[in-house]
Amino acid sequence: MSQEHFEMVCRSPLGGDLEQEDCRVLSGILTSRTLQDGEVLIEEGRADNALHVIARGRLEVSRRVAGGEFITLHVLKEGDLAGAMGFIDGAGHSATLKAMGEVTIFSMERAAFESLITSHPRLVYRVMRGIIRAVHGILLRMNQQYVEMSNYIRQEHGRY
Repeated sequence: MSQEHFEMVCRSPLGGDLEQEDCRVLSGILTSRTLQDGEVLIEEGRADNALHVIARGRLEVSRRVAGGEFITLHVLKEGDLAGAMGFIDGAGHSATLKAMGEVTIFSMERAAFESLITSHPRLVYRVMRGIIRAVHGILLRMNQQYVEMSNYIRQEHGRY
């Protein structure tokens, strides 16, 4: 476990309800890596078993539309979680996440996290609660952006 992993866990949405010892335990199962501009972290339709925390940088959230082009749905920023729903349910991801510039992420594999259930059940519960809170916050931001866009289009009488 590195000091950097420990500090990231404590500052992240995962660490909101954790004590320092819990942060230490959780940071022991994290890996980190840096994505280059345009590198794909998560591909729409593919399943993986990892939860990612953006430590530095931004990720574009996009979906493929008719004609094969991608549209941007949202931009995840430092401190946001990426891949949370796939981490929880194991289903294929609903969008592609791509680095916007250089991005540093910390990742946690589901199997490593689940290994803590017996030895640290309160930690697992608190992390899951943190994941749900973070996802809810992202959803609220996306809904607000949708309402603002809809209001703009209505005020312009449907003209872009």
